[in-house]
Amino acid sequence: MTFEQFIFYLLGAMAVISGLMVITVKNPVKAALWLVLAFISTAGVWIMAQAEFLGLVLILVYVGAVMVLFLFVVMMLDINLAQMKEGFTKYLPLGAIAAIATFAMMYMVLGPAHFGLEVTGNPVQHPADYSNTKAIAVPLYTTHAYAFVLAAVLLLVGIVAAIALTLRRRAPKEVLYQDINKQNRTSAKDRLTMVKMEAVVEKPVASKEEEGK
Repeated sequence: MTFEQFIFYLLGAMAVISGLMVITVKNPVKAALWLVLAFISTAGVWIMAQAEFLGLVLILVYVGAVMVLFLFVVMMLDINLAQMKEGFTKYLPLGAIAAIATFAMMYMVLGPAHFGLEVTGNPVQHPADYSNTKAIAVPLYTTHAYAFVLAAVLLLVGIVAAIALTLRRRAPKEVLYQDINKQNRTSAKDRLTMVKMEAVVEKPVASKEEEGK
């Protein structure tokens, strides 16, 4: 086993262990930190495969921005761990079946016959002027342009659905909503109301000497 193979399998093992810890630990903050380690291990595998652009983007975008946002949200939320554990036994058989099916499909795609440096060989050595970004962008925006646009549309639909599911409207008496048409139809007399009030004359307060007299 060469040094490159050792580093490859080490990073792969770290990614697998980190992924398992993400779904098994009870503390959500620790789960997010384990996910950071999984991203870093995966980025290392991509860099070894000479996909430097993808590896750097994974670290800068996901580890540097998205996971920091996740940590802030998780630490700000008051998560009830006891409530999260409710129904675990009830849905355990269904979860086990889904996990076995997922691992079976992963084994069919990433099994020993299709995965590993022994099968794929070492990455091809490119010249110094090779652009990894161009090699990814050209097929992405030409050959796979329709799939790229479809993925963007699906993400947009997911964002709209998430906003619609979390939107909670209060009763009109509790919150005043802005009605542009109603504001445009108003006139000056509707905006200002003159109120006449009678003058109230306060009587002077008598002193103690005057009260005595």
